[in-house]
Amino acid sequence: MKAVILCGGQGTRIRDVSEALPKPMLPIGGRPILWHIMKIYAHYGINDFVLCLGYNGWKIKEFFLNYYAKISDITITLDKKNVVTYHSECEEESWRITLAETGENALTGARIWNARNYLKDCDLFSVTYGDGVADINIKNLIETHKRSGLLGTITGVHPSGRFGEMDIKGNIVSEFNEKPNVGTGLINGGFIIFDKKVIDTYFRPGEDLVFEADVLPEMVKDKQLQIYTHNGFWQCIDTPREYNILNQLWSENKAPWKIWK
Repeated sequence: MKAVILCGGQGTRIRDVSEALPKPMLPIGGRPILWHIMKIYAHYGINDFVLCLGYNGWKIKEFFLNYYAKISDITITLDKKNVVTYHSECEEESWRITLAETGENALTGARIWNARNYLKDCDLFSVTYGDGVADINIKNLIETHKRSGLLGTITGVHPSGRFGEMDIKGNIVSEFNEKPNVGTGLINGGFIIFDKKVIDTYFRPGEDLVFEADVLPEMVKDKQLQIYTHNGFWQCIDTPREYNILNQLWSENKAPWKIWK
């Protein structure tokens, strides 16, 4: 299975933290929140990633191209060979990362469509956002999806009402309201599992395709989207306050999403 991570948004509400970095590169405890999300997946054996780049995507490429230099002590021999020795072992050496340029102005659905060629060999794939962490059990999520026989399983979480709210009947999503005025139920927490048939059935060309407003509601109409309720920790960084909360949890060694050793 591959994990598709949406990394292309401009993060306008959190520009007070950084104008230069794309939101997935905002550091939590010295590492980008994107790295934390990937560590969650890797804990469950998912080491193959497709990062959908857009705004300042080069910053993400640069981080991974220079990954060993950024995380390690290094010794450089300043002769003509310019030999570099890294002194740290890398737990992430099994990761395979495709950095896909999905368009500077492409919306969320378009980003997934533009990365579709990297998903051809997957019967199932996961999609999540590059700004949210959780102590989610991805193994259970995948098993729940497989038992359903449906094309999609979306993780529902319980934070504030400014996100897209979902109504459910049993485990099937019956309505997807992207921006409710009052939040009373579950919201889209990312960490979604899809059958590969979803791409050709619900996605289309065009930069204006919105994953949350165009794709998911159509799946709901066809009764092809079920809910996986996550009652544990979930938090995105949409505002400076939320960014500070995650950094404080990490600095106090109380980060619930740190499920890896």
